[in-house]
Amino acid sequence: MTAPSSPIARPRTAIVVVAAGSGTRLGADAPKAFVGIDAHTILRHALHGVFAAPVAQVVVVVPDDRRGDALTEVVESAGERRDLVSIVAGGASRQQSVAAGLAAVWPDVEFVLVHDAARALTPPEVFERVIAALEGGEDAVLPVLPVVDTVKRVDGAAVVEAVDRSVLAAAQTPQGFRRDVLLAALAEADQEHTDDAALVQAAGHAVTTVPGNERSFKITTAADLERARAVVVPLAAATASLTPLPALPRIGVGTDVHAFGGDGVLWLAGLEWPGETALHGHSDGDAVAHAIVDALLAAAGLGDIGLHFGTDHPEYAGAHAAAFLTRTRAILAEAGFAIGNVSVQVQARRPRFAARRQEAERVLSDALGAPVSVSATTTDGLGFTGTGEGVAAFAVALVVAV
Repeated sequence: MTAPSSPIARPRTAIVVVAAGSGTRLGADAPKAFVGIDAHTILRHALHGVFAAPVAQVVVVVPDDRRGDALTEVVESAGERRDLVSIVAGGASRQQSVAAGLAAVWPDVEFVLVHDAARALTPPEVFERVIAALEGGEDAVLPVLPVVDTVKRVDGAAVVEAVDRSVLAAAQTPQGFRRDVLLAALAEADQEHTDDAALVQAAGHAVTTVPGNERSFKITTAADLERARAVVVPLAAATASLTPLPALPRIGVGTDVHAFGGDGVLWLAGLEWPGETALHGHSDGDAVAHAIVDALLAAAGLGDIGLHFGTDHPEYAGAHAAAFLTRTRAILAEAGFAIGNVSVQVQARRPRFAARRQEAERVLSDALGAPVSVSATTTDGLGFTGTGEGVAAFAVALVVAV
């Protein structure tokens, strides 16, 4: 395809969308980019973000036998930018696919962004930040997120040492380059690199970072695909201009019960209760905090407390509410959700909540970064809570995709 002559059709930037991978780790019966997130494929969602970004030439790199399918996705998503799009066959490796895409870029394009279709939910502002840095004079630009988890260096099953996460960052795409810099790096490469920024850095060029986005996670495994399905906003029917639909609030319900009889002192609703019998559990048995976690995870479609904090996570043995709620808040943020509010009810004969209800609400709200309301009731002597054998908690949470 030759470059159109109209001013809007001759941008300074090209976006190479790499969608040629087989996706064997996804376990699907089709190349990864053509697996559905909802009614639309991973590629269609990736193109949605690309065409919502600043105007650019777009080169889509796919398996040779999928160029017809890719054309269908382009026609339904490009709208008035259809003349800016080329579809080419990829190579046996990622670098070969990038080279194939770069070969289709128009001669007068100055900057090239390389974007993995597997990062299908990347919002347009990430493209904007990368392009702005290139136009500001940078040779190579990498969107990154800070590493929030504690990182350990290990030798087999043994932990060797903690790694300073303040100097670590998680790389994302699109990665942007001056065209001549990327061309030269590809020509000089004598080995495969994990991403294009590493390729360019190995050729001696400095790489600058810009903020990435939590929604730009890579769909690699079946769990990643389920995460994408939980956070995706359905795409509108094909139009000349694709505009994201507003996100609707999502509600989840969580429950938890624990029996009295644990060691030490009672912890409940994030508070220590001196003189009260402790609850039995893997952590501190705080049924209130655990019900809140389950409600939030359910609302976001991210599993349950057993998945994220179960007995196979020994670091949470004996942990209190703040550890659970802070980590749950981070899990939701990584998946693109903000917490609206949580309401939780405690059913128990003891302890008496009336005098400490506001204190519990403050502690839980501070840990969660969102309002938490707490109420308490008895069951008139009925059931295990009525006989004083244990505590039950029921929570309802509201979250919104952001």
